[in-house]
Amino acid sequence: MKLAVIATLAATASAFSVSPQQAAKAAAVAGAVTFGVASNAFAADVANGETVFNANCAACHAGGQNVIMPEKTLEKEALDKYLAGGRSAASVITQVTNGKNAMPSFGGRLDDNQIEDVAAYVIATSEAGWDE
Repeated sequence: MKLAVIATLAATASAFSVSPQQAAKAAAVAGAVTFGVASNAFAADVANGETVFNANCAACHAGGQNVIMPEKTLEKEALDKYLAGGRSAASVITQVTNGKNAMPSFGGRLDDNQIEDVAAYVIATSEAGWDE
């Protein structure tokens, strides 16, 4: 399978006048991403997520709580129970970007990287436990 992918990349590269070295580099990056080797290179910044969270979310969600709907906290169990899609970074990204019910949308206020960082922070902190 791997040889078929490399052969396809090499054939495609030669068709578009890309050097074999460039094709090999592209194949290595694609393989690393596919098999998760480069996952840390693309990981969200949890520390920045905490900073963005404290500046934008803590008014309602300080300590992982929810001042508007007390049962819908950012605790692990509540995220599993109430968050559309369950407790995952993708679900938090959707909620923060689009808002829902009393929660406003932050899609126009925060850029995609900031939202990804907040999601990583929320998931990591829900796993470790919020300091109250």
